[in-house]
Amino acid sequence: MNPALLALGATVLTGALAVGGAHLYASGRARGRTLADRLSGDATDPLAARTGRARPFAGVDRRLRRTRLGRAVHLRLSATGLDLTAGEFCVYVTAALTALWLIAATSLAPFFGPIAALVGVWGAAIFLNWQRQKRIEAFITQLPDVARLLANATAAGLALRTALAMAAEELEAPAGEELARVADQLTLGRSVDDALDELAERLPSRELIVLVTTLVLANKAGGSVVGSLRNLTRTLEDRKETRREVRTMLSEVNATAFTVPLLGLGSLVLVNSSNEGALARVTGSPLGQGLVLLALGLYTVGFFVIRRLGKIDV
Repeated sequence: MNPALLALGATVLTGALAVGGAHLYASGRARGRTLADRLSGDATDPLAARTGRARPFAGVDRRLRRTRLGRAVHLRLSATGLDLTAGEFCVYVTAALTALWLIAATSLAPFFGPIAALVGVWGAAIFLNWQRQKRIEAFITQLPDVARLLANATAAGLALRTALAMAAEELEAPAGEELARVADQLTLGRSVDDALDELAERLPSRELIVLVTTLVLANKAGGSVVGSLRNLTRTLEDRKETRREVRTMLSEVNATAFTVPLLGLGSLVLVNSSNEGALARVTGSPLGQGLVLLALGLYTVGFFVIRRLGKIDV
């Protein structure tokens, strides 16, 4: 036997096995990543899956999701219902911060560039909290319907997993989307307790915690949950009306909290427009910079004080 041909055949076989092994490893890793995303409630975007179009900044998103900041941003975004990945959000926020820095530095004074960027970071956090709170409020509004559907389904003899899937199909967003995510996690093998606890962590509210606790206890104890859910439905209806009345009464206070800082910003723009370069001369000395920071701090304290006075937990 020719040793050269034997070596060539062994090389070809080894190369083929290496290529096949690499292909199997890559496909297995992709399936594992997809399964992990589905378990974490971050499956591939449905629009991208239907159209075959990849999401922008996918590489940034993958790298960012490996960090603690990326995971925190992803958790916040998943609770807001926005059609954004953590990478997209961070890229857009970075672009907005750069624009704010340049606008503040050119229109006011260079000293206000970093301050505008910090305010932009704070504004991004406020935006996420506002979107999250808005989704929580919408979900709370639908909780009586959720409890009613679950009570009717369990009264008909359906299992809790089936009842949750049926409620997800019947309800509109955001309750339908959140319950569909819970149903998908149950289908993938997660326990009812873990899936419902993650839902309560994603959309924290007293009403949802009570509902989740009722369902978890009923699932563990195996008792009848119909009577508890029907009583809970009436309680949630009353709380929904109370929350609506309180929110209407506090709308003026919340508007005032945002109006006060805007008045301060307007006064800065007015002073600089009436006297060209006034803010640059004021912030040219350490004393002027300290006074400007003190004024901004007072406006910030006023904002939080007004918000705290207008915050009533129902």
